[in-house]
Amino acid sequence: MSGEALFPTYARYPLALVKGEGSWLWDDQGNKYLDFMSGLAVTNLGHAPQAIKEALIRQLDEVWHVSNLFRIPVQEEAAELLVQHTCADAVFFCNSGAEANEGAIKLARRYFQKVKGEHRYEVITFTQSFHGRTLATLTATGQDKVKEGFLPLPEGFVTVPMHDLDAVQAAISDRTAAVMLELVQAEGGVLPVKPEFVHDLAKLCRDAGILLILDEVQTGMGRTGKLFAHEHYGVQPDIFTAAKGLGSGFPVGAVLAKEFLREAFSPGSHATTFGGTPIASAVVKATVQEIAGNRAFDRAAGAASYLTGQLREKLAGNPWVKQIRGLGLLIGIECAGPVADVIATMRERGLLVVPAGPNVVRLLPNLLVSHAEIDQAVGIIAAVLKEKTVTAPQ
Repeated sequence: MSGEALFPTYARYPLALVKGEGSWLWDDQGNKYLDFMSGLAVTNLGHAPQAIKEALIRQLDEVWHVSNLFRIPVQEEAAELLVQHTCADAVFFCNSGAEANEGAIKLARRYFQKVKGEHRYEVITFTQSFHGRTLATLTATGQDKVKEGFLPLPEGFVTVPMHDLDAVQAAISDRTAAVMLELVQAEGGVLPVKPEFVHDLAKLCRDAGILLILDEVQTGMGRTGKLFAHEHYGVQPDIFTAAKGLGSGFPVGAVLAKEFLREAFSPGSHATTFGGTPIASAVVKATVQEIAGNRAFDRAAGAASYLTGQLREKLAGNPWVKQIRGLGLLIGIECAGPVADVIATMRERGLLVVPAGPNVVRLLPNLLVSHAEIDQAVGIIAAVLKEKTVTAPQ
């Protein structure tokens, strides 16, 4: 099998991973890898977690798909759990992070146009952001590289520099519906947003009468040591999105919002064939119970503190390492040059990591990663980066 029947949209690593358990993956040659990618922040409970597997098997023996034209009790239970554990009052289930962000944009527009009677449609976003690959969400993304070849792009988006409140203020007009923000720009280089800027931005949105949308597709579901990253910042968004870790590897996304926005998504206003199916909802329910109900995010917070401490200790004095940054178990190691070769070397030595831009190694272990697994990963990282320092031109 060569994969030639597929569009070449991915620069794939030369591995075929066929089995996973906890923090570990095996390829089709029997080689074992320590997984510090988690499927790009997806398998937050590790690979094949027992509680999620059992919930999925139970649902597979009952019903798979019935359409959202009917009540789906397990979908209602999953939504109630999310509402119980967050500041949200209403949930719309979809299939991915891009769809969740697209749904958030649609909800903001429809709230103003159909509920408030105001022709507001613009969304303000930030440079280096990443919000998805649909036409609307790639337009919202503050990186030109994802937009090449897809012109013309839809109108209604304004991108401003991060941490520039004056630029946000200047961009607000009578067309503005919302500001959309990632609290950690993961794809943009693992760049946490400064708390004071988030607080000032939230106040600016309130004062201007516009909505605050937080894209928590990668930072949600315990990844940062809280169920959602905005809990670290002490702000409550009007709308926030989830996906990736929400389904423990099963494709699902969600738009979560405050009560006053419920009316905007009236019957027939927004829909999806596969969002919130019985299978997806059973997985979401079990995942939320494990991460929120059993407070797996507390375990993640402890692991993050240990991992960051070990990285700072073992990489101290390495001139090729410029900065270690992040939030919780979303960590970036910024290097003095491109990291593709060091990531390949780490993979050859049994550790899977991923870049975040050309010069940043991104670490995304699962929330339940052990100290022994962290020690093993840090040992590989430190050794490879030390070798890079020795061989790098001075």
